[in-house]
Amino acid sequence: MSKIFAIANQKGGVGKTSVAVNLSASMAHYGKRVLLVDLDPQGNATTGSGIDKSAVENTVYEMLLGESTAADARVRAEGNYDVIAANRNLAGAEIEMIDIERREFRLKDALDALRDDYDFMVIDSPPALNMLTVNGFTAADSVIIPMQCEYYALEGLSDLVGTLRKVKANLNSRIEIEALVRTMFDPRSTLTQQVSDEIKKHYGDKVFDTVIPRNIRIAEAPSFGKPVLLHDPQSKGALSHLAFARELLDRQGVPVKGAAA
Repeated sequence: MSKIFAIANQKGGVGKTSVAVNLSASMAHYGKRVLLVDLDPQGNATTGSGIDKSAVENTVYEMLLGESTAADARVRAEGNYDVIAANRNLAGAEIEMIDIERREFRLKDALDALRDDYDFMVIDSPPALNMLTVNGFTAADSVIIPMQCEYYALEGLSDLVGTLRKVKANLNSRIEIEALVRTMFDPRSTLTQQVSDEIKKHYGDKVFDTVIPRNIRIAEAPSFGKPVLLHDPQSKGALSHLAFARELLDRQGVPVKGAAA
C-alpha cells in the first residue's frame, strides 16, 4: 500500500511545486512507483511534468466531482511517474463541492482505489488553506513543507501547523509532519543561516539535512516541461533533489535502487 505525501505551504514562491515534481521524478529514478496529484488550479505540476493541461480529458477536477475515476484520470509523464493533471477548471471545484457528501474526503476516496498501484503518491497542494488543501491533508499520511529561509517563514509555518492540528483532530488522525525542506537556500546569506537555525531549533529532526539550493537549472526546467533531473542531471539542483528523495526514502526504511547521488 502506498504512502501519500502532501506538499504544502500556504505561502507562494517557496518552491512547493518544484519539490513535488522533482521528488516524484527522483523517487521514480530510484525505482519507486509514483503518482503525482496536481491539486493546484494553476496546473504547474502538470506542465512541469511535460503534460499539456489543456489536452487532458480527465483531470483532478472530474475526479473530485465523481465524473472520472482516479485510474482513468492518470497519465504517464516522461520522468517515469504518473500524473493526475489539473487545469483552470479546478478553480470552480470548491463551489461545486459545497453540497457534495463527504466533500473533505473526495480526494481520499478517489485515491484509495489506487493505493496498491503505487509505492508513493505526492500531492501538490495549492498555496492557500482552502477546501482543496483540506482534501489533500485528509488524503495524506504526512506533509512535506518546503520553506524558504526568510523573515516571514516561521510565521507562515505556525499558521500551517495550526491547520494541520485541526485536520488531525477532526478529519485525519494519522496525519503528521514528515519533513521540512529548506528551499532556494543560499548559505552565503546571514539571514538564511539565522532562519535555518531557528527552524531547526523549533522542529528538530523534522528538518531534513538536505537543502535545495537556489539554482538556475531548477528555475528553468519547468519552461522545458521537465523535472530538473531530466533537464540537467548533473546540475546542483538535480543532485540536491535526488539527495532529498534519498534521505526521505532512507527515513522510511525503504531500499533504494540505482546509484546514490
